[in-house]
Amino acid sequence: MTQDELYMKEAIQEARKAEEKGEVPIGAVLVFDDEIIARAHNLRETEQRSLAHAEMLVIDEACKKLGTWRLERAVLYVTLEPCPMCAGAAVLSRIEKVVFGAFDPKGGCAGTLMNLLQEERFNHQAEVVSGVLEEECGLLLSDFFRKLRAKKKAEKQNKAQR
Repeated sequence: MTQDELYMKEAIQEARKAEEKGEVPIGAVLVFDDEIIARAHNLRETEQRSLAHAEMLVIDEACKKLGTWRLERAVLYVTLEPCPMCAGAAVLSRIEKVVFGAFDPKGGCAGTLMNLLQEERFNHQAEVVSGVLEEECGLLLSDFFRKLRAKKKAEKQNKAQR
């Protein structure tokens, strides 16, 4: 198992915590000098905050822990390709490298729709490694949404029967 796969497994554990709370299962860890210094998972529904993405929470926690907004030697591991907000936060916090699992065809900004992490017009670019444990990360999401659709369908049928 590679180092990237090892840390992605940790991000997957965070994603499972989100799923247990009924959140979209996205998890992240931030590694600094080969040590996990922050962990987070999606909390948008729980906290009713649009900014409560796993990446935003893990970056915030790491900044507090290190006492600086500059995360120059940090590596962000996240189970889903970052959205524009999270990719922007990674650039602005000067994260060295972003490693993600599943691609996001509707919102991915680490190569799918665009690549904000390597946009040369910004004063910082991050290395991007994509598709690490992609199948496992993708299955977490597709299983979650399949179950959610089935639940909504059952609720709709129950209402119709009343």
